[in-house]
Amino acid sequence: MATHRMLIAGFGGRGVQFAGKLLMYLGYYTGKQVTLIPSYGPEARGGASNCSVCISDEQIASPLVTAPTALVVMNQPSFDQFEQTAAAGGTVFIDGTLVDRPFARTDLKYISIPATRLAGENDCLANVILCGRIIRELGLCDLTTAAPIVAKLVPAKKPELLEVNMRALEIGYGWA
Repeated sequence: MATHRMLIAGFGGRGVQFAGKLLMYLGYYTGKQVTLIPSYGPEARGGASNCSVCISDEQIASPLVTAPTALVVMNQPSFDQFEQTAAAGGTVFIDGTLVDRPFARTDLKYISIPATRLAGENDCLANVILCGRIIRELGLCDLTTAAPIVAKLVPAKKPELLEVNMRALEIGYGWA
């Protein structure tokens, strides 16, 4: 496994930070070296939010992600801002429900999933749907390995969220 340098970006309150934590913990609990750097504005919801996640078999020299090998964009402004920063040969994971302009580069692999549409009424699960596709595409782990990690991140006082989060992860993992 190479080092995965990920940047996840979207609106605050839409699960950007949760997605980063989920991917970081998936790396950690599968024995990888990991880092996580959250970044968000003073707005509680609706403002810009992103986080950097590194997952590697080797020691991580710097947690700063300036040229992501995996870029995850959950809205149009994030796509517009970060598409050009992706490393050549990298993969861009897109919430295709909220991003609608043509792709600008030919040296990237684009994977568009209508995550918000697939999440339906519970559109805050779009992040977990994207994570499902990310873990499959990058080979981070399988769903059996991911299940107890998701269980650790879902608040104990909200056990009903475990089932919906696992279903969202399965949707993304299985998305073609």
